[in-house]
Amino acid sequence: MSHELRTPEGLLLRAWQDDDAAAVLEAFSSPDMARQTAEPITDLNAAIGWIWRASAGRDTDAWFSWAVSDPDGAVLGNVTVSGIDRRHEQAWVSYWTLPRARGRGVAAAATRAAARWAFSEGGLHRLELGHRTNNPTSCRVALAAGFAVEGVEREKLLYDGVRFDVGRHARLATDPAPSA
Repeated sequence: MSHELRTPEGLLLRAWQDDDAAAVLEAFSSPDMARQTAEPITDLNAAIGWIWRASAGRDTDAWFSWAVSDPDGAVLGNVTVSGIDRRHEQAWVSYWTLPRARGRGVAAAATRAAARWAFSEGGLHRLELGHRTNNPTSCRVALAAGFAVEGVEREKLLYDGVRFDVGRHARLATDPAPSA
């Protein structure tokens, strides 16, 4: 399976490298992103550990994480297809971008590319994703990437003693491809 993808917008989705640690550290330095990892990322060594964990799924076909970079190679974000269930041909999609890449369509373009890969080379039929309902930007990314709204999972997440509802989206291999 090919693990390097290009988007029509000129972005490159490629394997994470140890040299990307500074970008990972930058991404997880905000309080909102910090709670998205099982282990805190507070220095370059922790960022390299995240990269190794993000890359480990490729070896077992369990998940695929891509660094999303601009044409010059600068890391802008991440997109992951994880929780791959071969029996039911489905998986979970997640994404994030660095602050400097937000509002430019990077997450949506990367998610569209990852979905194309998942439906073709990945052999999947259904992709799901979720976002806190108080994160309308993530909802717009999901919609722009062709993921239909399926509902709300009430009080699914717990951060700092506060419960959050999650908007659930899905895209099927048989859905029309979204336009950029």
